[in-house]
Amino acid sequence: MKKAVIFDLDGTLANTLASIAGFGNAALAAHGFPEVPVEEYRQLVGNGRDVLIRRMLNAAGKTFTEADFAAVGATYDALYAAEPAKDVEPYPGIVDLLRALRARGVKTAVLSNKPDDMTRAIVAWFFDGLFDAVQGQRPDLPKKPDPTAALRICRALGATPETTLYVGDSGVDMQTGRNAGFETAGAVWGFRGEEELQKNGAAHLVRSAEEILDII
Repeated sequence: MKKAVIFDLDGTLANTLASIAGFGNAALAAHGFPEVPVEEYRQLVGNGRDVLIRRMLNAAGKTFTEADFAAVGATYDALYAAEPAKDVEPYPGIVDLLRALRARGVKTAVLSNKPDDMTRAIVAWFFDGLFDAVQGQRPDLPKKPDPTAALRICRALGATPETTLYVGDSGVDMQTGRNAGFETAGAVWGFRGEEELQKNGAAHLVRSAEEILDII
């Protein structure tokens, strides 16, 4: 039996696509750049805030400078900080799953490449009291798929790699879990889909939150 489950946030616990796209497009428009179709953001997210901003600017199709990158990023951060829960919805069954895990004594955590303050704000808003640890992107820790942060959380939860399950919706997540020596579950309902999860070695593909209990 697993002692701990570590979850990605965007596309795994919560559907944040409209939220990220809304803030991203508002930031682009504020600095004279064309907006990017919401569905394109599925491929833009997942590798951290800085990569997201550069991908947004590239997808907007206009030449940009480092000053543009800094300005769009600052506006994006300010908009996000003002309304972190805007257009965010937990996926069906997630809250019930988290409660069931806690009832079984299984430790739970969040590990995201979203900035730490944004990660904590969303988790506190929608999942207050349901996680034992929450970790977003911080300058003192490498981003996923580096396993450093994942292993640090694992130890803090009193688990080992062998007794930890990592759940995410992207290739980066599956790589993170594998790099840490965790069993992995790919959330098919998320942003990237089944093919990417399979290509990156997902041990399990789950189509509903309830299926995670079967793995546990």
